[in-house]
Amino acid sequence: MIGRLRDGLKKTRQALSSRLRGLFESSGPATAEEIEALEEALIAADVGVETTRQLLDQLPAEARKSGAALRDVLRERIGRLWPPPPAPEGPPPKPWVALVVGVNGVGKTTTIGKLAAKRTAEGQTGLLAAADTFRAAACDQLEIWARRAGVTLVRQQEGADPAAVAYDAVQAAVARKLDFAIIDTAGRLHVKHNLMEELSKIYRVAGKALLGAPHQVTLVLDATTGQNGLSQAQKFVSFVPVSDVILTKLDGSAKGGIALSVASTLKVPIRYAGVGEGVSDLIPFDPDDYAQGLLGE
Repeated sequence: MIGRLRDGLKKTRQALSSRLRGLFESSGPATAEEIEALEEALIAADVGVETTRQLLDQLPAEARKSGAALRDVLRERIGRLWPPPPAPEGPPPKPWVALVVGVNGVGKTTTIGKLAAKRTAEGQTGLLAAADTFRAAACDQLEIWARRAGVTLVRQQEGADPAAVAYDAVQAAVARKLDFAIIDTAGRLHVKHNLMEELSKIYRVAGKALLGAPHQVTLVLDATTGQNGLSQAQKFVSFVPVSDVILTKLDGSAKGGIALSVASTLKVPIRYAGVGEGVSDLIPFDPDDYAQGLLGE
């Protein structure tokens, strides 16, 4: 996996390089104009205005001696902005229940399939819950992924109560002594209050089926949405206790700075990054690798 996150950030790094014109390779002191250009480049990469300000605020004298020194200071500051790493994914407890949320079109169902496949490859047993009962196509897609991963799918008829599906799935995982249950939810616009309230209900009902569940609430964000992804995340966090983030389509975006913006603003760790379509393209997110991918070697 080493280096794959850096490769996924290639478009972002190229966009930064084209704007900075070799600033980090300069042996001379950085000028005020170059620092301003760096600020604009980071904002353009969707690092975010507030996060960029934290990175560049009151740069020490040594940071201005050369481009390499400036890059080293930025890497160190990026390291300080990350929240603590995510807690290990279960089990224990058994079953480990994960609730996966996000807006439409972020690759949520595909990501769930990849997560299930990773777990079964490690020898775990589990099931997927199709709590997106509004779109038959969503359940069908999840069923395909369940077969690929070698896990059971719990689903009900179209239009059923999503919370009831989640409840049945958790109970089934308990009864069958499975290692994990991953609950898919309908993609919902973060501005639709009633749908966000429904998400809260799914969370509560899962806890009634198994005390302490869900043990993990994962928010899936599309890296190509940029700062809109941050506003999405803020809304979801206000309705359910998001424990970690998966950032998809990072390889297709020149705005990979959104990862730092999300993590530093919400203080929620990023667990995985999607850098392709295959199961192996969902890779553990490493903050140091990310900083190198963003700023270069």
